[in-house]
Amino acid sequence: MISPVLCALTFAVVSASHGVLRHASSLDGFVKSLEFHHRLRVCNAYPYDASLELYQGKTKLTGDAPMAYKTCRDFVQPLKSGDKLEFKMGDASPGTFSVSDLPNNDAVLLLIINRHDALSTAVSFESHVFSNMDNPQIAVIDTYKGKTKAHARILDGKSKNHSHSEELRYDSVVAVSPGIYEVEISGQDGETKAQQQLVALSHESYVVLRTGLEAQAGTSFPQDIVIFPASDAGKLKSHAGSLGAPLTTIISLFVMLLLSI
Repeated sequence: MISPVLCALTFAVVSASHGVLRHASSLDGFVKSLEFHHRLRVCNAYPYDASLELYQGKTKLTGDAPMAYKTCRDFVQPLKSGDKLEFKMGDASPGTFSVSDLPNNDAVLLLIINRHDALSTAVSFESHVFSNMDNPQIAVIDTYKGKTKAHARILDGKSKNHSHSEELRYDSVVAVSPGIYEVEISGQDGETKAQQQLVALSHESYVVLRTGLEAQAGTSFPQDIVIFPASDAGKLKSHAGSLGAPLTTIISLFVMLLLSI
């Protein structure tokens, strides 16, 4: 049984504040307030048969379409300090979050629900705020629970045999040039376990998840890869991405927000 827990959610702790508000003098006559656009991106990486529903107070953000396992969704509902986000799976409520702070700039706020371990049904949550950048950003998170180890790599889309590739470090964010890539998960034996295409557009933020569960009790779920969002390759000037320069690691400040039993 997943027990309900209350947790304060502070998105601003992992992002730089770029917005500055200067107070107008008495000669200016008024002060203009700054309004920032925050897009909430939620990913359901919790291996479970029931889909996930998300509430903001009494408002059901997921509407009539709950989020199944291995899906992500963007929500544009305005957020403010003090708002509560509640997750429900069937009759269970994994957690309720109180938004205590938000970044002072336009931002994509990433929130991931996943399994805490392979033995219990405990949940954990991780969050990240993407920086404002021209280049595509990729957040790489390993939510797989079990003994099986695997590495994530991104492959150059310009080469048919993908001769140029680089490792993606889990719990980090990297920047790449716009283009089409392949992201794969391979085991310690070098065999590819899962692979998916990534279309990277300028000014967009992406999440790459390694998912799955090697359950010690109950149902197991095979490891897989989830990439969100699925961008349109037709919006690219060039249909291939280049890894001519090393990937730039931007930040590795994913915060585990909640452990419950």
